[in-house]
Formats: sequence, structure tokens, C-alpha cells
Amino acid sequence: MSFVILLTGILLLILFTTWAKLNAFLSFLLISMGIGLANGMSIDSVTHSVQTGMGDILGSLLVIIVVGAMIGKLIAEYGAAQRIVSAFMEWFGRKYLVWALVITAFIVGIPLFYGIGFVLMVPLIITLSYKYDIPAVYIGLPMLASLSVTHGYLPPHPSPVALIQQYHADLGLTMLYGFLVAIPSVMIAGPLFATTLKKYTRKPLATFAGKTIPDHELPGIAESFITALLPVVLIGTQTVLKLMLPADSLPVKIFNVLGDPSIALLITLAYAIYALVLKRGKKLEGCMISMGEAAKDISLILLIIAGAGALKQVLTDSGTAAQLTQLMKGLHLHPILAAWFIAAFIRVCLGSATVAGLTAAGMIAPMIVGSSINPSLIVLATGAGSLMFSHVNDSGFWLFKEYFNLTVKETLKTWSLMESIVSVVGLFMVGVIYFFTHH
Repeated sequence: MSFVILLTGILLLILFTTWAKLNAFLSFLLISMGIGLANGMSIDSVTHSVQTGMGDILGSLLVIIVVGAMIGKLIAEYGAAQRIVSAFMEWFGRKYLVWALVITAFIVGIPLFYGIGFVLMVPLIITLSYKYDIPAVYIGLPMLASLSVTHGYLPPHPSPVALIQQYHADLGLTMLYGFLVAIPSVMIAGPLFATTLKKYTRKPLATFAGKTIPDHELPGIAESFITALLPVVLIGTQTVLKLMLPADSLPVKIFNVLGDPSIALLITLAYAIYALVLKRGKKLEGCMISMGEAAKDISLILLIIAGAGALKQVLTDSGTAAQLTQLMKGLHLHPILAAWFIAAFIRVCLGSATVAGLTAAGMIAPMIVGSSINPSLIVLATGAGSLMFSHVNDSGFWLFKEYFNLTVKETLKTWSLMESIVSVVGLFMVGVIYFFTHH
């Protein structure tokens, strides 16, 4: 009976967010309470579960997501991203323009949220398309593949960070495995797939061409790269040292502090404020306004994550999660495949990668309790599934269509196919890592 209630809840969640256009946070709240009450929980128990679930998931994520958003905002607004783009364009030249854009998007995509990265990078693509008379889709889609991969697989993006918390995975190890999954996914869905896209010669709207900051007003190359990559270096170093050195060694103790995700991001934010703002004679007041806007930009994402935490807690407290675990064991479906399939199904139905991943996590997390499978691989499998086949119910689909001036059919054959390749290659790479780490 609990499984029927869960399926009904998922169906209603889909209807609320797609047909009724209800806010995703409110949809999660209503569905969470409905599932709890339908399973015989008292109203006091349901509200307690909802509050506990929201508090548990946000308590460990709030600093990471908010500070990460602030860093991304400063990188975008104070020219660090443009400086990185200019550097790679100069180093690679026109012949390797696609690779220059892919690497740039991958680097700036680590700290930048997808929406900010899209709005920042796409005008550059359109400008280059007109300047060199190159099809915009040919050079643009590989760049967006990079942004999509970082959004789905790598912290400090909200969905991977929230999945890490849901599955109790190690953030540093997830980041390390995430790079192993992300790089081939970008290469195949980006430059390799792009070789089939030169026939899409429709010109994007010139009104979307970018307005660039003059070179003399940009920050230095070193400052720009350090701001973008410092969190990765600190967190990654901590993970590598923990694997190589004894737990009581001095380097491990030092980087247990410096590599803590919250500390690493706060250090990076302090450096960004100094290097991009104060050092260049900019006013601190403007910087604080930008950081406040960054917090506003992610408020809805935080609410969606809180709602997903409420649903997960209700599923646990109502006994639905335990029943679902037994059902999945009876089907003999591997948790990695189950995580990918459920996330992919919800993604295709709902459109939102974040909602798909977090909803799937609430169903899959109980399955891996006591399992020998590294939870970092489940995080990445869920992330891969959440990127599957973006289509007409996803805002990213329409952004790509309008900016690149394509028809719906052309968008399905380019954007939707690219997202599907990212998802399938991601699942394959998770399987490869699982094979080598379990044999």
C-alpha cells in the first residue's frame, strides 16, 4: 500500500509542477504531508518530519551553497570569467576554438551556477559566431555540455552537494570521481558530438551578442584562475592526502581544516574580495550588493532542496523507504542503475535536474544503507540520471532554443541529444569506476 501511495505522490508532484505550474517548494511540502497522512502518520508526526528533514539537509548545505553562489557572482561581475576566456582564446587560437571554449566553460562552470554561466558565456559564443562566421551551435553546444556536466556532477553546485548529504558521501572523493566522470562526458557530448552540428547554420539573434569589459579593466590571469580553482585545490588536496598519508600526520591535520568545504569556500570568498575588488580599487559596497544578489538568486534552489529533505524524512518516518528498499532488493536492480533510472524518469517527467536528483535520492538512500557500494558513485549515478533528455518542460531547453534561434525540432536534435549523451556516458563512467574499485 505504501508503494502505491508513493507512486501517487510522485504522479501528483509531476502534475503540480508541470500542469498546475505550482511552485516546486510548495509541491514538495504538499506531497510530503500527503504521503505521511496517507500512511497513517498523525499531523504532529508529519509536521515534525517535515521540519526535521528541512533542517537536516539545509544545516549542512547552507554555507556551501550560499558562499559558492557569492564566489560565482564575483567571478562573473568583476571580469575573472572573461579574463579566463580571453586567456584560452589567446593560447588555443581559432583552429582549436571549440576546445578553448570547452575548457573555459569547465573551469568557470565549477564555481558558477548553470544559469549564470549560460547568460555569461552564450553572448560570447554569439559574438564569436558573427566575428568568425562559424555556426553558433557548433561552437556553443560543447561549451554548454561543460556547464551541464559541472552542474550535474561537481560540488559546490547545489544538486551534487545536496545528494552528497542525502547519501552521506565524502565530498572530496565525490569531487575526485566526478572529474573522472565529467571529463569523458564533456569530450564525447561536446567536441566529438559537435562534429555533426556544422549543418546548423541558422544565425542567432544579434541582440544577444555580448558586451565585454575592456581588457585594461579585467583582473590578472593569476587572480582569475586562483579564484575559480582554489576551492577545488583545497578540497582535492585534502582528499588526496587522506588517501596517501596517516590520519595523524601534520599535512592531513592542516588540510582537514583548509579542505573542509565550508572553510575552503570562505577562504576563496575572502581571496576573491581582495583580488577582484579591493586590490583593484573597487568599492566594497558594490561587492556586498553583488553578494546579496547572489543569495537572492539561489533562494528558490534552497527552498527546493529543503522540500526534498522534507520528502525524504517523511518517506523514512512513514516506513515507505524501508518497503521500497525491500521491493528494490526483490527486483535485484543494482543501486547504481536504480539511482540513474529513477532520476532519469523524474527528469523527463518534471524537467528540473535538481528536483529529479533530490526526489530520486529520497527513494534510493535507504537502499544503500549497509551496502559496500561507495555512496559517491550513487551520487554521480543520480546526477547522471538527472541530466537525461532535457526537452520542452525544461527551461534550459527554451533558453537554448531562443538564444540560438532554432526550431523545436532542431533543439531536440541538438540540445536534448547532447544532454542525453552526457547522462549515458556519465552512467557508463560510474560503472567503470565501480568495476575497478570493487575488483
